[in-house]
Amino acid sequence: RMDIYRRTLSRPDTPEQGVGPSQSRFRGRDKECKLSKKLYVGNLPFSATEDELRGVFERHGSVDSVNVITDRETGRARGFAFVEMSDENAANEAIRALDDSEMGGRNIRVNEAQDRQRGGGGGG
Repeated sequence: RMDIYRRTLSRPDTPEQGVGPSQSRFRGRDKECKLSKKLYVGNLPFSATEDELRGVFERHGSVDSVNVITDRETGRARGFAFVEMSDENAANEAIRALDDSEMGGRNIRVNEAQDRQRGGGGGG
């Protein structure tokens, strides 16, 4: 955990051009600092837990965080999650190995997370 904290504090403030939304690279004076890659995991069984997902993804590399998305009102899982992995190569391997694999009787979808698009609906 301290390593993540150090990377955050020592991150230079000039982003490298041509980097996708789910991975960031910052070029420092001496070296390049590569931040973790965020993955979208969809079509999950509603019984899937953060610990269970962490165990599945850790087979492919170090996992920084797992966030199973829940309904605000009911607290029930919504069937998708985000997994953040430290190493880009490990994340790509997890995508190759786990996309369309079976978990709890369902074929899960695993791909690189996209930035959320703002705007659109809402109550009124």
